[in-house]
Amino acid sequence: MTGASDEIQPFLIDIPQHDLDDLHERLARTRWISDMPEMAWDYGVPGSYVRELAQYWQTGYDWRAAEAQLNAFPQFITSIDGQRVHFLHIRSAEPDAIPLILSHGWPGTVLEYTDVIAPLTDPRAAGSDPALAFDLVIPSMPGFGFSGPTHETGWDCQRIARAWAVLMERLGYQSYGAAGNDWGGVVTQLLSSAAPHRLLGMHVTQLLAFPGETEDPAAMPADEQAALADLSTWQETKACYYNLQSQQPHTLAHALADSPAGLLGWFSQILGPELDRDFVLTNVMIHWLTGTVASAMRLYYEAAHNELADDGPVDVPLAVAQFHELFRGFRRCATEFRAIHSWNTYDLPGHYAAHQYPEVFVADLRQFFAGVRAVSGSRR
Repeated sequence: MTGASDEIQPFLIDIPQHDLDDLHERLARTRWISDMPEMAWDYGVPGSYVRELAQYWQTGYDWRAAEAQLNAFPQFITSIDGQRVHFLHIRSAEPDAIPLILSHGWPGTVLEYTDVIAPLTDPRAAGSDPALAFDLVIPSMPGFGFSGPTHETGWDCQRIARAWAVLMERLGYQSYGAAGNDWGGVVTQLLSSAAPHRLLGMHVTQLLAFPGETEDPAAMPADEQAALADLSTWQETKACYYNLQSQQPHTLAHALADSPAGLLGWFSQILGPELDRDFVLTNVMIHWLTGTVASAMRLYYEAAHNELADDGPVDVPLAVAQFHELFRGFRRCATEFRAIHSWNTYDLPGHYAAHQYPEVFVADLRQFFAGVRAVSGSRR
């Protein structure tokens, strides 16, 4: 991994073969846990699941194919606020394309958005109206993937949002939209403070707005009661990764940075069996090969220990595409601090909509920005 200057430099992924050989040797020497056949996911990620996926990782998975897939897109690096930032930058052939920055979360990577690049940048080929196309900027979050590890504390979501504002200005975009998932959705919303006069609109797949503790759940509509019940289940049974990474991420990172099977098991809490195994393994591989296991986990600590600035209500248009997952917010609770222009709910399970349901994600995003463009008449 080389450093980066303030200049924008082309980048190509080229993992040395000895790193891949080392990975396969480590997988071959894995010391497996002893769990019982009847053990379910209630105890955590089952050893049988990790063992089966690790076997495919060692004997069937093709990193070079994944590397070639990512290298098919133009990639660059630059330095912002002392931190290397890696990003994909795909320009549309359409003259009035809207610049759009897409932000991933943990334990994701830029891979999350590769399935939507073609339909967003080239709507003609996808059979959509070419009047609405996008120039895409897809960065690796600082501390994640090919942006490399962060080397100082303080890289929370607010600082990342400020870095994204610098990146878009450096690329020459005077106005642009933003979209994000997971922590990327938080960064997307914080861009409304980092660059309020440049941001055309925000599109997120989660908006964590919930009723106050004094509100009676029994008086809520059935869908809100179900959302609260799912959130409670997560807090009681599946929030271990959130709590640990918010409190002592390095305590676990020592083990994960040394064991690919251990890293696979930890990531499988989120990248579970509902996702295709190549997608899971490529995300794990990017963290493993770039040495960003610990720095990516630190985002939780930074978020927990750095208070978000309260700039009051935000009037930048916001769209929510809410899929059926654990983190489902309440629109009525969000209207107090966000200018919500679109809130669509999809009865489709999954946390990675851009990968799992690319056509639905693209249609929702296009619908929102078509409305934003109609109102603002904005051009880049």
